[in-house]
Amino acid sequence: MQRILVMGISAGAGKSTVARILGEKLNYPVTYLDSLYFEPGWKEVSDEVFQQRQVDATLGATWVIEGNYSRTLPVREKYADTVVYLELPLYLCLYRVVKRRIRYHRQTRPDMGKECPEKLDWEFLKYIVTTYRRRKVDMRGRMRRYVEEGKKVFLLQSRRQIQDFLQKLEQTKLDELP
Repeated sequence: MQRILVMGISAGAGKSTVARILGEKLNYPVTYLDSLYFEPGWKEVSDEVFQQRQVDATLGATWVIEGNYSRTLPVREKYADTVVYLELPLYLCLYRVVKRRIRYHRQTRPDMGKECPEKLDWEFLKYIVTTYRRRKVDMRGRMRRYVEEGKKVFLLQSRRQIQDFLQKLEQTKLDELP
């Protein structure tokens, strides 16, 4: 468990929080893909710049990289030995997205690009709702492939499972995790 991808079914699954806690507990650097993709004012970087930033993030011996960005996943998945996949219920993801919008009103979250104040619109909510089932199928297939490739995969489907996983990190040697 040296190079960890933290992925999730949807926005609001808890990827950033889990990645931050993993980084703190393991003393690994944490990279948030949103912070690599967005320049100030929500300006998107080119695919070439985004991919190079991800390559740079995978150069260390240990790291945690948070985020999905499926179209550039091959840039980082080949280096990962562990995947933590969060698959919480749709209603909880939506609740957390709205809660996050309220909490960070006119502020930039720590896991975002600089000067990208929190925002929420109906298109984003619609995207979460309309892609949830398809993403679940796609991500489950991806997790099966990772297991076949020999990666350690942790499928966490509830707040309790997430808490238990993070608590076991403190009590167990990393190689002994199930």
